[in-house]
Amino acid sequence: MFEDGMGAYRLDDYATALKIWRPLAEQGDAVSQFSLGFMYAYGDGVKEDHSEAAKWFHKAAEQGHAASQYYLGLMCYYRGRGVQQNHAEAVKWTRKAAQQGHAEAQANLGIMYANGDGVPQNFAEAENWYREAAEQQEANAQNNLGVMYANGDGVTENQSEAAKWFHKAAEQGDASGQNNLGVMYAEGRGVPQNSVEAVTWWLKAAEQGYVYAQTNLGSMYANGEGVPQDNAEAAKWYREAAERGDAEAQYNLSILYAEGRGVPVDHGEALKWWHLAAAAGAEGTRTNRETVATLIAPDQFDEAQRLAREWLAKHQQ
Repeated sequence: MFEDGMGAYRLDDYATALKIWRPLAEQGDAVSQFSLGFMYAYGDGVKEDHSEAAKWFHKAAEQGHAASQYYLGLMCYYRGRGVQQNHAEAVKWTRKAAQQGHAEAQANLGIMYANGDGVPQNFAEAENWYREAAEQQEANAQNNLGVMYANGDGVTENQSEAAKWFHKAAEQGDASGQNNLGVMYAEGRGVPQNSVEAVTWWLKAAEQGYVYAQTNLGSMYANGEGVPQDNAEAAKWYREAAERGDAEAQYNLSILYAEGRGVPVDHGEALKWWHLAAAAGAEGTRTNRETVATLIAPDQFDEAQRLAREWLAKHQQ
């Protein structure tokens, strides 16, 4: 019977899936209870209702259903959806799922220990759970394990080991892992220095919208490292990151506009991006502002401030 419901669900026939799963869930079938919780959590064929989702996840979790324990811990108790937010309770249910080998639960339990979130901070425990998940090919855990080795958090610093785990995550398409692997190649940490490889991995992450990789890629094009020097391409990637709020990219884009590199000279745009970078605390903005401000009229200065305020208002909503 359950599989009949799954067949209907896969065809987006949510009404039939609900008709099959609800009686099974009410009879105590844990997998059907989880499926019903999932439908309420995401509004599949029913009105989205996090309280109802939490109710069904809890019923299945109490029976030892690992995925339900994970969702109850992370989606419900950690985020406060359908239940009162309670990080200690989130840890409790996440741990139950992790102990059953649920890789995502193991990765998230590692994060909780690393951040001291719901439990006392404990890097050794974080490393243990990251490794459990990483060995199941959980990409986020592989990246986080790499970060621990790169920084020496709870483990002996080992750049080669860090690069190994970043590479595993990057190969699975994890954008953070790809960015971190790019950093390792750019700086020659744990791998031979190779600017071309750095660009390769930063491009993969940048195309996924990973802001830091976009900024890094912009700098490689601006400086001609690992790629032919191309200010237009640098401006393109700086803009992608600047629009997402990265202060370094905003600062670098302001310089390109001030000097007309890769974009037409536009001192108003230069000052707008400077204002945004300065508001975010980017280094070097004072010198850049003074350079640009001497080149434009007072009314342009005021207009640049207005545009910066509008941008902030739009992106802080």
